[in-house]
Amino acid sequence: MSQKEKNIVPANLADSKTVDFGAPDGFGAHLFRVVIPASRNESVVIVEDYGYRGEEGGVPREEERVILKRPAWSAISDASRNEFNVRLKAAGLRVSRWHTGTNLVDRLLGKELCVLAWAAETATTDQVPVICSKWAALRPEERWWLFAMTVAEAGLPEDTQRGWRRALFHALSDGEKPPPGRKRRPRPKQDDLFDSPLFKDLK
Repeated sequence: MSQKEKNIVPANLADSKTVDFGAPDGFGAHLFRVVIPASRNESVVIVEDYGYRGEEGGVPREEERVILKRPAWSAISDASRNEFNVRLKAAGLRVSRWHTGTNLVDRLLGKELCVLAWAAETATTDQVPVICSKWAALRPEERWWLFAMTVAEAGLPEDTQRGWRRALFHALSDGEKPPPGRKRRPRPKQDDLFDSPLFKDLK
């Protein structure tokens, strides 16, 4: 990951006080909750909490996004923590770690975590390192896009085998983990989709 990409953090994150993984320290914020039970036999639940946006216009207060069996969570927790802490540090914010109980996660980082969790929820032990490596190689905005596409039709715990949810598993688990020390190749900066002339009349 280049220095420029490390500095991609949620908008205005550096301007506010945060808790856990970049979550706003205030009531009513749109964020994600990662609930890690004390018992190692219980599943980890990732919940999207809409905050003030919830319960308006038919929007629910919150929605569970994925229920991960403990081995699957243990397999992805380090990769997600490391990625998020690099970004938080680059933004001048306190780094964090996963702990028993409720972990609060910034709205955009939570979307990225869901993409990783969805891809890994049915993976084998051998497939998870490949999934983590491929997820880490994606840009944040690519993960946000994948979340948006997936959550539109398959964003609930029971949607494991549906549409984009299943496609994430196949896309990120297919292949081998890159060898240690291999550097990521630089890629050109992506222009904002909505800057395209095709969308100028839709703004």
